[in-house]
Amino acid sequence: MEILKTYKLYIGGQFTRTESGRSYQIQSASGQAIANACLGSKKDIRNAVQAARKAQASWAAKSAFNRSQIIYRIAEMLETRKGQFIEELVLLGHSNPAAVAEVQSSIDRCIYYAGWADKYQALSSSVNPVSSPHFNFSVPEPMGVIGMVTCQETALIGLISQILPLIVGGNSVVVIANTTKALCAISFAEVLATSDVPGGVVNILTGEVAEMLPTLAGHMDVNALSLAKIEDHLSRNAQEAAVDNLKRCQLYNLDYFDSKNQGLHFITDFQEIKTTWHPIEQIAGGAAGY
Repeated sequence: MEILKTYKLYIGGQFTRTESGRSYQIQSASGQAIANACLGSKKDIRNAVQAARKAQASWAAKSAFNRSQIIYRIAEMLETRKGQFIEELVLLGHSNPAAVAEVQSSIDRCIYYAGWADKYQALSSSVNPVSSPHFNFSVPEPMGVIGMVTCQETALIGLISQILPLIVGGNSVVVIANTTKALCAISFAEVLATSDVPGGVVNILTGEVAEMLPTLAGHMDVNALSLAKIEDHLSRNAQEAAVDNLKRCQLYNLDYFDSKNQGLHFITDFQEIKTTWHPIEQIAGGAAGY
């Protein structure tokens, strides 16, 4: 008798069983059971948010260069496991060339966002003109904990395209993975666990979006939502639940294979702008100083 592997949730840098004790089968394109995945619960969402909050401040405090190194390490680990991801995508119904293209695009996207880590602040900051003797600076800062539902039409590229711009900007994330194509999300969690990403920065849960999203959207310690290609009624209900603590909601309906759907604005979508005033002191000779 074939014994299917049961994949766990990834919360706080640990692979944990769901609090509910439930699981469901992940099936291949032909309908064959290929693995079991945890059926995440509301309690799992709350645990993941707690882990994300605990990790966020120290992650944001890391230097841009350090975050860049860590994200580049994700690309390196994806490269070493390329064959595994290609095999998983083929099982989920991709042709071999399409699977190869998706994995390579995912690796390229990791490298792309690694390059943004020490640049996005310079390009999205400003020195503002004011009529008083002050310097006035506006700089982006991470929002905090971001709840996410990954693209339900892709297995890997959508997942990576949503997660990376958020963590590049110093946020931590709680991810509800694609329900029917969760195999790559679970394998990506294994990549994260060996890529120097601190535990809790990325938390990945599998299960039913309709069950977990209301808890994620209504959680008062979640600062924003990133929702990609989910059903209209789920999106509407999530936005209504987000009103209680004024969460920012970003809705995406994108072709993540298109290189146009990457860039600075996906980072700044989940940044707050902090403005600082600094007095100018007039010194001898009329020059301005601090």
